[in-house]
Formats: sequence, C-alpha cells, structure tokens
Amino acid sequence: MQSIEISAPGGAEVLKPATRPVPVAGHGQILIRVAWAGVNRPDVLQRAGSYAPPPGASDLPGLECAGEVAAVGQGVTRWKPGDRVCALLPGGGYAEYATCPAEHALPIPSGLTLHEAAALPETAFTVWSNVVMRGGLQPGERFLVHGGSSGIGTMAIQIARALGARVWATAGSAEKCAACSRLGATAINYREEDFVALLRKAGGADLILDMVGGDYIARNIKCMADDGRMVMIAFLAGPKAEINFAQIMTRRLTVTGSTLRPQSDRAKAVIASELQEKLWPLIEAGVVRPQIDSSFPLREAVEAHRRMESSGHIGKILLQVLAED
Repeated sequence: MQSIEISAPGGAEVLKPATRPVPVAGHGQILIRVAWAGVNRPDVLQRAGSYAPPPGASDLPGLECAGEVAAVGQGVTRWKPGDRVCALLPGGGYAEYATCPAEHALPIPSGLTLHEAAALPETAFTVWSNVVMRGGLQPGERFLVHGGSSGIGTMAIQIARALGARVWATAGSAEKCAACSRLGATAINYREEDFVALLRKAGGADLILDMVGGDYIARNIKCMADDGRMVMIAFLAGPKAEINFAQIMTRRLTVTGSTLRPQSDRAKAVIASELQEKLWPLIEAGVVRPQIDSSFPLREAVEAHRRMESSGHIGKILLQVLAED
C-alpha cells in the first residue's frame, strides 16, 4: 500500500511517500480501506519527534479516517466487509489501509459523505469526552473555548450550543471570529479584546476548554465563575504557569484535563458508544456539522502540515487517500 511516513524527526519536509505492507486486522480489529484521513496537531508533534505513538500502534501518522471495511479480525461481529465507517485510529491513517479496534469505528452519519465524516472522529471524541463527559456542561451554562476556529473549536461551539449552553470563543482574526459567530458563539478577537474582562462581565465561565496553556491558565482562572471547571487538552503556549491556588480553593474551582491517544481501548469504546447514541443524531439532524478548511491529496501531506502549522485554517484539514466510489 502507499503511505506517508516520517523519515526523521523534523519539519514538514520529513514526510515522505513510502510503500508498506497492508496491515492485518488482529483479534477485535477491523481493516479499513481509507478514503480520507484527518490531519491533527498530534500528527505535527509526532512528526517533530515530541509525541511518540503508543506501544503497538503504527508509526505512520494519522489518528482518524473514513472509508470502507476491507476485512474483520477474529471476534468481530459488528462490522462486515463493505461497511462504510469513520474511525478513531491509534496511528496509521496516512495510508491506503489502516487497522483499529472495531469498537472505535462508527457508522457514517446519514447525509454525510466519507469526506465530511473523516473530519469527525478526533474532534468528536475529544470534544464530547472533555466538554460533556469530563467537563459536565449543562444547559444554560456559560462555556468558553479557546481556538474557536480550529477543528476542535468549531466542534465544541456546535456541541455546546446544541446542549443549550451560552458560548464564547476566542480567535485571532476577524475572519476566524466571523466563523465562530456563524456557528453561534460570541466571538472574542484575543488580539484586540480581553477575554477575562468580557467573561467576568457576563458572570464568569462555568466551563472552559483550553488548548493554549501558558499564561492563559492563570487568566482562565480569573474569568471562571465560582464552582467553574477548566479542562486542558493541549499546551500550544507551554504547560507551565504560575497560578494562585487560593482561588481554586476559595471559589471551589476544578482544573482537570486529558489526552485522548493514550487512553485505553475500553475508555475510547465508551466514548464511541456515547457519540453514536447522543451526538450522531444531532449530526444527522444537521444541528452539528463538521467544518472543513481544506483538502489535499495524500502525496501532498507536506503542504497539509504546512497549512496546519500556519494556523490560518478554519476547521479541519483532510487528506484524500483513495477516490470515493
């Protein structure tokens, strides 16, 4: 099969075409003929040598895909060859075939193409598990998401709105703020406005989803409502901060976080089950839709990574691996 591998740690140019054997579906796994694969920040980190794949995972980048089941491993009864699925992968999405646990695959939501569905798994798993399952977002609460125009951000805005929350989102340009506004958020241009002052004026954030870190951590705490929660999912500005823990104690704040890839297969299966039960109907009803920035052929993975690192994208970046039927 054709694939894109990381020839050495480094910049986007280290992504190279390669021929690999087609992987074999093991017990409880499925083999997917990949039509589209998502490009995510962890792929960039892995390429740079700072985010190793978990034990047993493919060394090829790619944490999500959409395509057709090509084969099923022993013990798999849910899927059969020919089924169209989108899936969360432990790695290996930048290739014509990839394997994953059968419970980490989901049917293509009615009304979506494989192209659109490939933009779902990583963002849907991440947002639902952190905003809903871990963060406990409730109707009527004030929700703040940083990086609102990213794939994660656009999904978080829509899910929070669908759940009845009031949503604020930070972004770094007028175009990105307009995209957040179209999805139903009150957009904050962080280059021109102080999100702390704006959220405090509104009563404080009940829940914050943060992928920035750095000095945002202390600023987030300042703008949280009493009994508020903050969920960390990335540290684009660094993982270290000086904070006043007295605020956490006296205002009963909760600071937590998670990363998706290292979690157990069982934990991811639980998330997948919730997605199919609770989020997929919202997608099929058109209430939540994947937001796609751009698509590149697999052979242009270098350009896709450069687009990601430019931070100019709004929504998801995808790679076309095989032509859709």
